Amino acid sequence: MIRTGRKPRDISEQMILNNFVTMQRIRELKSSELSPDLVLQIHQLVTDKTLSDPTAAGRFRREDEKRVLGDDSGHVFHEPPPAEGLTGRMEAMCDFANEKKPNYFVHPAVRAVLLHFWLAYDHPFVDGNGRTARALFYWAMLRSGYWLFEFISISHVLRKAPAKYGRSFLYTETDDNDLTYFLIAQTRVIRQAIRDLHDYIERKTADARKAEWYMRALDLFNHRQVEIIRHALKHSGQRYTFQSHQKSHNVAYQTARTDLLDLAKSRILEKRLKGNQIIFVSPADLSARLLKLGK
Repeated sequence: MIRTGRKPRDISEQMILNNFVTMQRIRELKSSELSPDLVLQIHQLVTDKTLSDPTAAGRFRREDEKRVLGDDSGHVFHEPPPAEGLTGRMEAMCDFANEKKPNYFVHPAVRAVLLHFWLAYDHPFVDGNGRTARALFYWAMLRSGYWLFEFISISHVLRKAPAKYGRSFLYTETDDNDLTYFLIAQTRVIRQAIRDLHDYIERKTADARKAEWYMRALDLFNHRQVEIIRHALKHSGQRYTFQSHQKSHNVAYQTARTDLLDLAKSRILEKRLKGNQIIFVSPADLSARLLKLGK
């Protein structure tokens, strides 16, 4: 969707597009100081065309839009501070984000995690608070020079264990706002997200290496043989004969015979005798054979 420029088909795709657009914008803003207006801009980006009330995008909630977080059974997990005074609290949050407060050293990663918690706790918006909080986390990490975080997805990890994420908020709030719980939970999320990225890079590197080896292997054969190999990769155990190959490619019998015997000689296909007929079978380990040949 993003590569082709196709419009989102549903809210899920819209959120994906919004996250992409927001990250592009954050990359441009990483050298800028955070301000309440900038927080509103980021909220506008992450919630664009996803809110039930479109007018709620890019503005703080009003007093009559009080949001209490709970479950269907009536248990209240979090009651955000009143909307009155939100602008002042956001200014204080921005001072913290811009390293103007406190007057002692706070590790940049810790500051980014606390910024995430701060916005989520204040819950300044009708909806989209979590998305905005994560966006501010990324802004803070990129601002501090952690460029790799442009490619790391903490949302992917959080979706796997949403209960742990929720409990870290709860433990913090019920223990006199001791942020140790949230810090520990989020650093675990960050470490897992980094491991996931490294695993992804290793998989893609291996795929690229395999593709390179495949191309080297396929370069050893003519276009008719390449077509057989591609078909055989998808159909393990498939049988080919001189006659079937001759018919498929409309070539002379001798040409078909040479093609298949050459593939058997290279151990791409297995040559077998069935009665008086020679058949060629696609082996189950054809992919491994191709890789070996490509190397």
